Amino acid sequence: MSMFMGIDTAASGLTAERLRMDVISNNIANANTTRTERGGAYHRRYVVFEPREKNKHGISFSSFMDKSMSKLEAGEGVRAVMIREDDEQGPLVYDPGHPDANAQGYVERPNVNVVAEMVDMITASRAYEANATSINAAKSMVSKILDIGK
Repeated sequence: MSMFMGIDTAASGLTAERLRMDVISNNIANANTTRTERGGAYHRRYVVFEPREKNKHGISFSSFMDKSMSKLEAGEGVRAVMIREDDEQGPLVYDPGHPDANAQGYVERPNVNVVAEMVDMITASRAYEANATSINAAKSMVSKILDIGK
């Protein structure tokens, strides 16, 4: 096990959570967008994570959990696999004067719940802080190890 494995693992979490915060920020920024380039209202997006593996062949999540539970080894971190779009239709609001209204006078609003997005943003922020704290603790331990040799 490498002395810097903990730092590398936490750094992967920092990168993943930063991307998650960027996607959440984009969702909040588009909470009122009723027209996109593809047409229709904006649909919220979310990041899909998976465990990062040393071997690039990839294994299923269940076999990863079995391996982790049986050997109690530290993980290799996390990586963002993709950014997905939530296909759920947003609420329809009756506004016949709106330029994006359909023939019946309804406008599809984005399926972004700002309160839920803020909760997700706080969660991502706390996870980011936890990873940063982990890196600082690892740096402190390495520094103490180097002080022992003096």
